[in-house]
Amino acid sequence: MRRIVVVGASAAGLSAVETLRREGYDGTLTLVGEEPHAPYDRPPLSKQILSGEWSAKQLPLRPYDVLDGLGLDLRLGVAATGLDTADRTVRLADGSRMAYDGLIVATGVRPRRLPGEGAHVLRTLDDALALRDRLGPGRRLVVVGAGFLGAEAAAVARKLGATVTLIEPAPVPLAQAVGHAVGQVLSQAHVEHGVDLRTGVSVEAVNEDGVLLDGGELVEADEILVAVGSLPNTDWLADSGLTVGDGLVCDEYCAAAQDVYGAGDVARWHNPLFGVSMRIEHRTNAAEQGMAAARNLLHPDARKPFAPVPYFWSDQYGMKIQAYGYLRGHDEVAVVDGDLAERRFVAAYRTGDRVTGALAVGMPPKAIRLWRQTVAARATWHEAVPTRTSAATATEVA
Repeated sequence: MRRIVVVGASAAGLSAVETLRREGYDGTLTLVGEEPHAPYDRPPLSKQILSGEWSAKQLPLRPYDVLDGLGLDLRLGVAATGLDTADRTVRLADGSRMAYDGLIVATGVRPRRLPGEGAHVLRTLDDALALRDRLGPGRRLVVVGAGFLGAEAAAVARKLGATVTLIEPAPVPLAQAVGHAVGQVLSQAHVEHGVDLRTGVSVEAVNEDGVLLDGGELVEADEILVAVGSLPNTDWLADSGLTVGDGLVCDEYCAAAQDVYGAGDVARWHNPLFGVSMRIEHRTNAAEQGMAAARNLLHPDARKPFAPVPYFWSDQYGMKIQAYGYLRGHDEVAVVDGDLAERRFVAAYRTGDRVTGALAVGMPPKAIRLWRQTVAARATWHEAVPTRTSAATATEVA
């Protein structure tokens, strides 16, 4: 294997090329990125970059001299447009074709959009800078979508003095992911900080004047941010013969085909720890999966399943939110430490008879790390949340 191509120059792609070099691969290594920027960190976009606390110079994941040391054929500012797995070539938007012996797909996701023009999205550095320049005291921002991205942006905008309306079609923001009671607690923080939170409301379109709701009401805005989820960047794989379904479908080794692996937000793989197929859009997973895909590609006779306990975090109004595991589709939630009302607690999540996740708000890191070990050990609910635990620390909040 003398030619490896990694398509996607963000956290997963960078992790993959670094791992290949660290594992001793000394052949031609190409890293392709659609954006003109060198690989940079995305979580700060809705936090430190949007707030102005950081400059763009603080975002790169590695200095240029470190990238140079990897000996990469670095292709930035050019998108992949097609893949031919028969003759093992990747087609690029500039008309060139790159042959490969091994391929890692790490093309990430793109934001979903709403009908109409004039709204911001928040995925790239350029997106964040464009919105940051339009926020400030007295500016009216409408955020459509109260997931973690929309919630973080709303919190930053309030800190900057903007008037914020947060619109969410679900009755309780984040309930599908974290549960009804936890979602209510997190949402109440927005109300307390002056956000006009509107739930159970659907948006028909956006325009230069604001957001048009399904009932015909126009919510006026100076700026609009649409944060209603994302779509995996798999269009360029349409004629490749690879299986695509809400992401690039991979097995437990992150393999999509012979010598083709997926990593990061674009990859839907079978996680044997939970026994389900999942696609995780979190920074930590991207880096870990990039490493796993690179090792399995390089060492096909010693492949290992990629079976992580996913991790994510969020910062809102001084609240530090951390979670381990796979919370979606849970059957029960229980507060096992702290108190919901004080927004200082740990909640454990049950799916079937197993503990499959835990979420902490305002707690020290060690409080949630213990639950990561519980999830990784495949502990049963009865073992981890015994019935003898007092009601004060194991309040059922399903």
